[in-house]
Amino acid sequence: MPQPDHIVRIDLPDQESLDADILKYFGKCAEKLGLVPNVLRAYTGHPEKFRTFTAFYNLLMLDEETTRLSKLEREMIAVVVSSANRCYYCLVAHGEAVRELSGDPQLGEMMVMNYRVAELDARTRAMLDFAWKLTLNPHDIGEGDRDGLRIVGFSNDDIFDICDVVAFFNYSNRMAHGFDMMPNARYHTMHR
Repeated sequence: MPQPDHIVRIDLPDQESLDADILKYFGKCAEKLGLVPNVLRAYTGHPEKFRTFTAFYNLLMLDEETTRLSKLEREMIAVVVSSANRCYYCLVAHGEAVRELSGDPQLGEMMVMNYRVAELDARTRAMLDFAWKLTLNPHDIGEGDRDGLRIVGFSNDDIFDICDVVAFFNYSNRMAHGFDMMPNARYHTMHR
């Protein structure tokens, strides 16, 4: 049974009416990814928010000069946060990214369903445990949690970056839930 075919449960502008820079961005996505992620389409009714969202996402998830976290680590955090929040959109889209970056379809599925079943090194396990706790019980985070990350080799800057990714995906998950956002169906078949 295929997933519902809507993008979001709000009206979106016709693609022909979008600003030139947004259409150009869509062209780059289609070229690099083979698709335009539905999350981007969801922001087209608010061009300034689209630009802010994409700029921040690109800095947070794609840039390699402003963080020591690997792209895979950032995607694993995204999936663990989305698993805690049961965000269908992000589990499908970022689960695919974990499959691609790791070259391991099983790891992608474990991250989506229950990251604790994966055989992870202590550093990765601590990072994901922190992300899970910060998502579900943010008020319980304390210095002991940050010290646990330091013990396995994370710096204070790394901890900032972990928190940044966790916070962004908690935001994104809530936007996706709020508008019943559906992932591009193609994600389901990629890198399996």
